[in-house]
Amino acid sequence: MAEIKDPENTILVELKGGTVTIELMPDIAPQHAERMKELARSGAYDNVVFHRVIDGFMAQTGDVANGNAEKDFNLRMAGTGGSDLPNLPAEFSRIPHDRGTIGAARSQNPNSANSQFFINFKDNHFLNGQYTVYGRVTSGMEHVDAITRGEPPAEPDRMISVKVAADA
Repeated sequence: MAEIKDPENTILVELKGGTVTIELMPDIAPQHAERMKELARSGAYDNVVFHRVIDGFMAQTGDVANGNAEKDFNLRMAGTGGSDLPNLPAEFSRIPHDRGTIGAARSQNPNSANSQFFINFKDNHFLNGQYTVYGRVTSGMEHVDAITRGEPPAEPDRMISVKVAADA
């Protein structure tokens, strides 16, 4: 595991293959970083599936309303919901969508991000300035690379647990 510089702004995602360490960027996207910590601390991300995983592009997860594999799970609905919290305004920056960055998933409305996010498998610079970047994988990207592909995958992988490192 990578050295954790700021445990309060580091997320630990447990996948089937091991732990993915994500360094949040509260100085770049403070509301998005805070939302991820809030949902992690409440346990909302635990058991949520990766509902959209496109080879050579990204892995999307975070639908806490419809994506929990242990609670009222419906694979067809996964990816259509968010949390009970209000949507977030876009926090666009000059940080590029490079391999391993975390982007806020949203609808056509730039101010509609809520709980869903994606991890870029490769540099996806065509997304720059259109989706909020608020974190980056610092270790465990090999576990992200191993996530089952599909839109949705027939047997989706899930985030077993998501914690703020300061609480782990």
